[in-house]
Amino acid sequence: MNFTMSGTDQLLQQAIALHQSNQLAQAETLYRQVLTFRPDMAEISINCALAQLGQGKREDAVEMLRRAIRAKPDIAKAHYHLGGALSGLGRFGEAVIAYRRAVDLQPDHAEAHNNLGNALLCDNEPEAATEAYERAIALKPDFARAFNNLGFALMQRGKPVDGEKQMRRAVALAPGYAEAHNNLGRALHEQRKHDEANKAFRTAIQLAPGYAEAYANLSSSLYDAGDPETAESVAVQAVRLDPNAPAAHNALGNAIRHQGRVEEAEKHYREALRIAPHYVEGYKHLAMCLQEQGSLEEAFALFDRHAEMALAGRERAARHSPVDPAHKERHDHERDAWLAANPATGQPGGRVEGPAVNPANHNAAISEAWRTSDPQIAVVDSLLTPAALESLRQFCLRTTAWQESFERGYLGAVPESGFTPPIIAQIAEEMREVFPEIIGDHPLMYFWGFKYDSDLHGIRVHADFAAVNVNFWITPDDANLDPDHGGLVIWDVAAPLEWTFERYNAADAEIRALIKRKVGKTTTVPYRCNRAAIFDSDLFHETDEIRFRPGYENRRINITLLFGRREDQRDISE
Repeated sequence: MNFTMSGTDQLLQQAIALHQSNQLAQAETLYRQVLTFRPDMAEISINCALAQLGQGKREDAVEMLRRAIRAKPDIAKAHYHLGGALSGLGRFGEAVIAYRRAVDLQPDHAEAHNNLGNALLCDNEPEAATEAYERAIALKPDFARAFNNLGFALMQRGKPVDGEKQMRRAVALAPGYAEAHNNLGRALHEQRKHDEANKAFRTAIQLAPGYAEAYANLSSSLYDAGDPETAESVAVQAVRLDPNAPAAHNALGNAIRHQGRVEEAEKHYREALRIAPHYVEGYKHLAMCLQEQGSLEEAFALFDRHAEMALAGRERAARHSPVDPAHKERHDHERDAWLAANPATGQPGGRVEGPAVNPANHNAAISEAWRTSDPQIAVVDSLLTPAALESLRQFCLRTTAWQESFERGYLGAVPESGFTPPIIAQIAEEMREVFPEIIGDHPLMYFWGFKYDSDLHGIRVHADFAAVNVNFWITPDDANLDPDHGGLVIWDVAAPLEWTFERYNAADAEIRALIKRKVGKTTTVPYRCNRAAIFDSDLFHETDEIRFRPGYENRRINITLLFGRREDQRDISE
């Protein structure tokens, strides 16, 4: 079939007309025909790629845009659209290269800087993304989307307060921008400003009634604020709006698990992971659900999967994240040096043959102390057998799970960061056999380890969300320079049942005021290696004064196991 130049121009005009009327498949066909006669016309290749993108044919569009770039390497919009096509395919590293070339060629292209930021953020480069968004805003000061994206990047860098400021600018510029209201809610939620967060989420829903993510976020905020019933109804709506949204199923699972419907919650957690196998939070919550049902082996495996995925993301972003506090850096250097000098033998943290919890503790005196004491506190020495104590101690010395850093000088290791030694499962299983009057049928709800820098301070006064708290220490006694202290201070005042987790864990001044009104008295449990303080988890408690020797092996380590729901224990005691 032969075409004159005017015939080719006519085909091109027809293709453009079809494109403008959104008849994309027909437009693509004609663009391709024109390109057989005008193969080096970059503009036609770009138009053809845009028609392909409109049909979801991203791979074809990438090839067509690369063809345009070969024909005309310095055309900025070809690189810009290539970045968009590659981002749509999840190839964010390549998209970053394309967008960088676009802004090099056209430095005043605000949209290109914004989209470069998006690609960088998806490629775990939040600091570089921040710079790209700031450049977009400098070029276009009323660019609401860039403010929204900048705020989100700052949140990814652990700066929710700064993120909130940018989100507020976005909604001020575009009051009808539902996504910005949703992200503002997320920034407020991270700061535990639940009332403000809920208002922002509800505004997003008003603006976009089908916005499933906003419903899921509102549900999570309501759940954290201590309203699981309303959280459930909101999460149900999120699932109805988008049955394929993992966050919606996760939010619903959280709300109904809190109400004791653990098997029903498990189904939603599993559905979230079926939909999105890389949904990191889903592994943690499913693990907690299974743990509550007594399936510790599967739960620990899921916690490990969460840790593996979360750590991979953390390592990718590490070079652009704020440095760890000095006490964590010091700990990690000490650990690495100690590990180099003390290679592992055997399997640290593994189960032991024979008992892990000292069976001699199954005695009438401890049971009587628990039953008759007010407040309920029992102190147990020689909690673990020597083999179990050594297995757990070696794991705590060697693990990299000490990822949580607290300003007062202690580090936390939680299951979702890899703190899942099998010996913990063995200890938890045997606790109800050795202490049936105390643990009873209470399931293991959660557990953690804390490791302390002796130059700083321990945990402030707080309570824990459980029925029974088992707190025990594993660092040798000769590390403690003050045998009368270094352990735990427990008040005879319980957190009111209506208080939320955040309230009885963060409201230091309010807690102390309550203790003062109640004329609270303290029980001080001095530090001893392998000593456990077992008590009603609602009781306010804090770390006693710490004065330990310097050195990696001398760092004070305590392990906490939480059994049962706090409502269950209160029902029994009242």
